Amino acid sequence: MISVATWNINSVRLRLPIVEKYLTEHAPDILCLQEIKCENDKFPAEALAEMGYEHQAVCGQKGYHGVATVSRVPIREISRHDWQANGEARHVGVEVVGKDMCIDNVYVPAGGDIPDREKNVKFGQKLDFLERMTGWADALDRNTLIVGDFNIAPLESDVWSHKQLLKVVSHTPLEVDTLQRFQDAHGWVDLGREFIQDPERYFSWWSYRSPDWRKNDRGRRLDHMWASGELAKQARGHSVLEEARSWEKPSDHIPLITEFDI
Repeated sequence: MISVATWNINSVRLRLPIVEKYLTEHAPDILCLQEIKCENDKFPAEALAEMGYEHQAVCGQKGYHGVATVSRVPIREISRHDWQANGEARHVGVEVVGKDMCIDNVYVPAGGDIPDREKNVKFGQKLDFLERMTGWADALDRNTLIVGDFNIAPLESDVWSHKQLLKVVSHTPLEVDTLQRFQDAHGWVDLGREFIQDPERYFSWWSYRSPDWRKNDRGRRLDHMWASGELAKQARGHSVLEEARSWEKPSDHIPLITEFDI
C-alpha cells in the first residue's frame, strides 16, 4: 500500500510547523506540496528528511509558486515541464522506484480576476497552460497520478454557489471545458469524485477573506488527484482533512490523500 497526499501549503517555510504536524499525525508515504514560495536551497529539506522524508524533488523559485515532492519511499525525478512557457516553477514529475507509478505535481496558474483573455493576460496564460498540459497528457503511456492545485472547481457541487460563481475565475464554463479536454486527453479518473461522489459537497479551499470559514463555508474544490485508468483501479481510499484549515497559521487549502494497493 502506498499513500500519496497533496497540499497547496502557501509558503512551506512559514507553515513548516503544520507540515510537520500533518506528517506526524497522518504519515503519507509521499507528500506533494504546491506554492512552496522559496528557492531550492531555502527549502526545509533537512527538517523533512529528519522526519523520514529523505527522498525529495524540489522545483522552486524566489518568493512565488514552486512545487516539491517529498517521500519516505524512494522516488526519482524524471521531468520538469514549463507549461507556463515563462520559466515559472509549477511542475515536477517523479517515478516511484520499483513501482509502476509516476506522480506529477502541478500548480496551475490562478488566472487573475477577469475571465477574458483579451482583458486579462493571466487568464489567457491559464488557458494556454492547460492546453500544453493536454498535449502532454495525450502522449502519456505510463501509469500516472497527477495531483495539485488545478485552480478550477469543475462541478456544481465543487463550489458553494454554482449560480454566483459562474462568472468567477475558477468556475467559468470556459475553464471547465478546457479542463475537461485535459481529462479526456488521457482518460484521467478524478479520484476525489470516485470516493466522494457528486453531488456531495467537496471543498479544498476557503478564502482568507472569510472571517469564519467554517460557518460561511464558501469553499471551492480547487485541488485534485487524477489517475490513469489502470492506476485508478488500485485506489483504495481517498479523504480530505478539513480541520487543517483551522490549524495555527493555516494554508487556505487543505491536504487530500489517496491510498493505492501497489
